[in-house]
Amino acid sequence: MFASGIRQKRVQQLRAFSKWKWQVDEVFVKVNGRRHYLWRVVDHEGEVLEAVVIKRRNKAAALKFL
Repeated sequence: MFASGIRQKRVQQLRAFSKWKWQVDEVFVKVNGRRHYLWRVVDHEGEVLEAVVIKRRNKAAALKFL
C-alpha cells in the first residue's frame, strides 16, 4: 500500500509535466524453464511505473495489464 501511494503521487506529478510520456516494454523471460512475458510501463525518465509477468501473450492479457 505504501509503495502504490508513492507511485500514484509520482504519476500525478508527471501528468502535470507537459512532456510526460510512457511506453510499454515487452521481454521474454524463462521461469522454471517455461517462457513467460514480462511487460513493463516505463516513463520518459526510464522509471518503471508498473510491471507484470504473465504466461500468455494475447489480447485479454494485454487489456488486463493496461
